[in-house]
Amino acid sequence: MKLLPDILEIRPLTKPPNCTITVPGSKSITNRALILAALSNGKCVLHGALWADDTQVMVDSLQKLGFEVTVEPDPAEECNRTIIVVGRGGQIPAKKAELYVGNAGTAARFLTALVASGHGEYRITGDVRMHERPMQDLFGALRMLGAEVETSNERLPATIRAHGLRKVPISISAVRSSQYASALLLLGMDALLSDKDEPGGYLSMTRKMVRQFRPDWVIEPDLSSGTYFVAAGFLTGGSVEVANWRKDSLQMDGHFPSLLPPPARVSRLTELGDSVLALAICALAGNQPLQIVDAARLRVQETDRIKAMVTELRRVGAKTEEHEEGFTVWPAEPGQLHGADIETYNDHRMAMCFSVLGLKVPGIRIKNPGCVSKTFPNFFDKLEQLRT
Repeated sequence: MKLLPDILEIRPLTKPPNCTITVPGSKSITNRALILAALSNGKCVLHGALWADDTQVMVDSLQKLGFEVTVEPDPAEECNRTIIVVGRGGQIPAKKAELYVGNAGTAARFLTALVASGHGEYRITGDVRMHERPMQDLFGALRMLGAEVETSNERLPATIRAHGLRKVPISISAVRSSQYASALLLLGMDALLSDKDEPGGYLSMTRKMVRQFRPDWVIEPDLSSGTYFVAAGFLTGGSVEVANWRKDSLQMDGHFPSLLPPPARVSRLTELGDSVLALAICALAGNQPLQIVDAARLRVQETDRIKAMVTELRRVGAKTEEHEEGFTVWPAEPGQLHGADIETYNDHRMAMCFSVLGLKVPGIRIKNPGCVSKTFPNFFDKLEQLRT
C-alpha cells in the first residue's frame, strides 16, 4: 500500500472495466468473530480476517484484556490476516484495563458489553467523533443487567465496573444502532427488540454467527466494500465481479447487484446496509430517482452521512434532496456533473463512494483519502486494477 497524498485526484477510466476484484474480509463478521472467539473455550482460528483500523482496535483491546491473540499474514490478500484467539470460556483475564476504540462503533459497543460481563473495572475511550455517537441504550441495558456504568453524558468515555451480568431477557432499542442488541446477543443474552427488527440485516448476521460459530472459521469477503467495484462497473458501462461473492452470504449488502439499475425506493433497514451510499452514486446513471428511506442511523455513524452525501452530491452538480430519515438522488443529464474537491468528513465510505464517481466524472479530487484505512486500507490499489 502506497502513502496517500492529502488530496487524491481520481482519473476517469479510458475504457469500461471487465475484471474480477478481490476484497478484504468483512469488518462486521471479523469483529463479531473476535468476540465469539474470546468467549469460547480454547483456541479459535479466524481465516481471512480483515486487518484495518476497526479490527486492529478490537485485537488490541482483547490483548489488553489479557486474551492471547496471535496475528499472522494472509498470503492471499494484503489486508487480511489469520487471527488466532485463545478463548477463556466467558472469563475476562484482566481485572482492569483502559481500551481505546478510535471511531469504531462495532468495537465500542461490543467491547463495552464484553467487559460488563466480567469482573473488574474497565475504561473505554474513543476519538472525538466516537465520543459524540450514541451509547445510552446500551448503557441503560447493561445497568439493568447489573453493571455500573459511569459517564458524564451517556456517551464515551465511560468507566464500567463489572460484577457479571444477570442472564435475563431484556428489551433494547435498535433505532439508533442494531449494534446494541448485537452486543448482547454475542454474550448469549436474550435481547428483545423494542422496535422494528432488520430482516436479513446485521442482527440476523449476529444471530446466525452465534448459532454457527466454530473454532475454525472463515471470514467472508466484505461485500459492503465489494459494492464499490460493482458500482464502478455499472457507472462506466463495464462489468466488475467480486471474487467469492456468496449467494448465501451473512451480509445484508449481498443483495446489491440485484438492485441495479436502482429502483425508486430502497430501505436502509430491510434491504441494504452500508451499501445504500454506493447505490445512491449509481442512481446518477439510473433511469429514475432513487429515494433512500428508513435511514435515520446514517446520521449517527462516522459522520452524518445523509447530510454529507447531499452536500457532496450537490458539490458535483447532482440533483438531490435531504429528508429526515434519508435522501433522494435524481439521474444526471449529460454534462450535468462536474469535478470538485470532495470533503470526506474522515468517513471511509464517503471517500470510496466519490472515488467511484471519479472513474466516470473528470476532476473529482478526494480530500483525506487515507480515511479508507478504517475498513479497506488498500482500496485505491484495488481501484487501479480496474484500469488493467
